[in-house]
Amino acid sequence: MNVSIGIMCYNEEKNIENILNALLNQKTERINIDEIIVVSSGCTDNTNKIVRKFIGKNYKIKLFIEKERKGKAEAINIFLEKAKNNILVLESADTLPEKNTIEQLCLKLKSPTTGIVSGRPIPIQNKNKLMHFIIQLQWQLHHEISKEKPKFGELIAFKKVFKKIPRTSVDEEEIASIIKSKDLKLSYEPKAIVYNKGPENIKEFIRQRRRSYSGHLELKKRTMYEASTMKSINIFKKLLKTKAQKKNIIFVTIAILLEGLGRFLGLIDYFTKKDHSIWKISQTTKKL
Repeated sequence: MNVSIGIMCYNEEKNIENILNALLNQKTERINIDEIIVVSSGCTDNTNKIVRKFIGKNYKIKLFIEKERKGKAEAINIFLEKAKNNILVLESADTLPEKNTIEQLCLKLKSPTTGIVSGRPIPIQNKNKLMHFIIQLQWQLHHEISKEKPKFGELIAFKKVFKKIPRTSVDEEEIASIIKSKDLKLSYEPKAIVYNKGPENIKEFIRQRRRSYSGHLELKKRTMYEASTMKSINIFKKLLKTKAQKKNIIFVTIAILLEGLGRFLGLIDYFTKKDHSIWKISQTTKKL
């Protein structure tokens, strides 16, 4: 199984070296990482310079540069156009995979009925105690929900059965909706672990959550596809079963209020048709 990996970048100098090294050092026995494509969109830092150094040492790495930042969806479309394989992996530039993650992720695509697989994001330590609790809780709930109905984000592998995606702020779920429309199954592989970093302050967290909720509402209206975390009642049911809600009721209450605020603002953005496809970067999430 030959695999093409895509990394979409906007000013990722703090982590691009780490993620490229992690991908080049993946343990693989049954798949072949054939190429790693970096799409640089309007980068003004040292991202391109760092990637070029890797290109000089490894033929697998390729760099495509957009002079102007046009949004992640447009960068993904460049990846879709340039990738030469039918099995594609899309990983967020501010994450790090475990050594066997890519193989664990892609092997599920050997099934002819499976079209897309999501990995399991696990957040690293956060300097802010409150935000650490909230981010850990958020991704734990995503994990529990994904075991029943996959949630897509941070790291996905999918079959190349389409040529492009529309302008969106929820690109992984957009791809999942297209895959589902092709009558292919959506899958989750909890062993495919990828580490990420949550915001260190409430302002960035709210900005992320409102963008995500607004994007999911827009996606649902346009395609009738709904992400598994959209129904608040499902999240609340999982929350009641977690140990977190028993250990720290104050932090849990704050988490619920912040998520509610993010969704409320996202609802306003949806009705006012605010475009989140080119979003403001959360700087505190960029260094793992």
